[in-house]
Amino acid sequence: MSAAAGLAGLKVMVIDDSNTIRRSAEIFLKQSGCQVILADDGFDALAKIADHDPDLIFCDILMPRLDGYQTCALIKKSTRFSDTPVVMLSSKDGLFDRARGRMVGCDQYLTKPFTKDSLVRTAGECARRDAALPGPGQASA
Repeated sequence: MSAAAGLAGLKVMVIDDSNTIRRSAEIFLKQSGCQVILADDGFDALAKIADHDPDLIFCDILMPRLDGYQTCALIKKSTRFSDTPVVMLSSKDGLFDRARGRMVGCDQYLTKPFTKDSLVRTAGECARRDAALPGPGQASA
């Protein structure tokens, strides 16, 4: 089964202040059957998240106004979106950056520049993990 299998219809939000990164992610994810919502910073994302209810969020760390750590923390503090997987995107791959991401609740970390394969594989891993978790009102096995 390919990494893209199972991604059809998945709603993915990509938050990044780089137009190039947003468009690359959009192309890769749409080719895999995902619906893609784009946001150019944390404030833009927070304004769109309630309307679009994404299944997965990719969030850049270094952004103006509201950085990725703050954006992730706000998403994870929301009762409605606390279980939505958040993958931090960063050009930095240090232990401190990964630890700080975990502290604010991110589920995974993807280093930029990413490839189509790494982006789609990460989306697939998050989608499978999320599907295995019980939803609100469901008992865990």
